[in-house]
Amino acid sequence: MATMSDTAPFWNELAERYAAQPVADPAAFDRKIEITHAQMAPDHTVLDIGCGTGSLALRLAPKAARVHGLDISSEMLRIAGDKAKTAGIDNVEFHVGPFDASFDRLEPGSLDGICAYSILHLLDDRRAALTRIYELLRPGGFFVSSTVCLRESWIPFGPLLRVMRWLGKAPPVQLISKSQLAAEVDAAGFVERRSPDVGAKPTIEFMLAFKPR
Repeated sequence: MATMSDTAPFWNELAERYAAQPVADPAAFDRKIEITHAQMAPDHTVLDIGCGTGSLALRLAPKAARVHGLDISSEMLRIAGDKAKTAGIDNVEFHVGPFDASFDRLEPGSLDGICAYSILHLLDDRRAALTRIYELLRPGGFFVSSTVCLRESWIPFGPLLRVMRWLGKAPPVQLISKSQLAAEVDAAGFVERRSPDVGAKPTIEFMLAFKPR
């Protein structure tokens, strides 16, 4: 079975084209960021998992003391670093690597917030990742995620994705439902889970939850 680390070459090759593409749904993206900003304070430290070329991390930076971005693609992070430098943003630190047991750059309970936009459906072990997210947050910390839930669609994505992977056009994708994701977030220990309407496509689950105080 392929791991997230195994897909780094795929994302490295895609990086320049990915960076050149406009945001697919800018209105929904802006609304997600608005809701995320509302959870943040100037002294906060926040982690953006699967940060890609830094679009979200750089939008979060003005609202936080420190933002960490993590991605398996060194090419994505090279572009992210160039964007930060061009924008004069110096409170964002990017890290190359997977979000798994090997990620030890941040201490448990050290983060005020964690964002996982468009990443949970790509992780090899989502439950372990949610447990790790919970551990890294301080009591009362927030978790914001935006996840592709393809089981919500009538389209037969399973066979389609297998063909696309065979052609080298897609990474491994986990087919999950919104209810499954909600149950996993609850099982990890999060409370006050809710799904604000951001006007996204029906297959996108935007979720906000908190670690108990």
